[in-house]
Amino acid sequence: MSILENNNALSQLIADIAEVAGHIWLKGWGERNGGNITVRLTDCAEPDWADLPPLTEPIPIGAVLPHLKGHYFYAKGTQKRMRDLARAPMRNGAVIRITDDCAHYQIIADSPVKPTSELPSHLMVQNYLVGSGSRYTATLHTHPIELVAMSHLTRFQDSDTLTQTLWSMIPETLAFAPLGIGWVPYELPGSIELAQATLAQIHDYDVTLWEKHGVFAVGQDIMDAFDQVDVLNKAAVIYMSARAMGGEPEGLAPQDMKDIQRIFALPKTRIN
Repeated sequence: MSILENNNALSQLIADIAEVAGHIWLKGWGERNGGNITVRLTDCAEPDWADLPPLTEPIPIGAVLPHLKGHYFYAKGTQKRMRDLARAPMRNGAVIRITDDCAHYQIIADSPVKPTSELPSHLMVQNYLVGSGSRYTATLHTHPIELVAMSHLTRFQDSDTLTQTLWSMIPETLAFAPLGIGWVPYELPGSIELAQATLAQIHDYDVTLWEKHGVFAVGQDIMDAFDQVDVLNKAAVIYMSARAMGGEPEGLAPQDMKDIQRIFALPKTRIN
């Protein structure tokens, strides 16, 4: 029996995760087992989930996350492919429960699919989101080709330059990613150092670019997180296309961008 049975809200949420995984695969952002998805499920949890027998012994997170006690998450499995998750999300990921000591998790459904090695990064960000009272439930890591390419160029290796360049490519980038994009210098994938550097950026940005690696995004739901990455990468595509035609793109004028921010009352900080 699947945990999805007779829970329409959960079924829709898992369907959205599967859809996003399919988009990531088709865009070429999820080679082999690349990328990860973690979504907080607590709002659609059933009361009897607390009594479900765990499928594993407690697994250490590597940190104590006090705001996550008793919370539930869907986590993509380690070595699992986005293209497979799109077809069978509950065979390529699992539902986990954070234990009462806030330092371990247990898999409770549907099968003991071990989560990604980058789960600590995702859970540290989730701990911050819950602790700050945020409505955001989703964390996404993926490898958008053009943004990763830009991260290799020294002139884009800071948040301000990268943000202003991407915003200036098309008005929708500013409108739909109004917080811009954070920047994290290269750290070992899956490391606590990468998680801590990402967390520092997520205080101010919904999307952060990991140098020579990929992006980490947060959103109210998984579609929201994906959409912001998609919008920012579209701007990177436009920039690179213009450069391929032989020149430096002019971009929107600074006053044009200020007018968009003013007329559409775009937020400059995260609205929980």
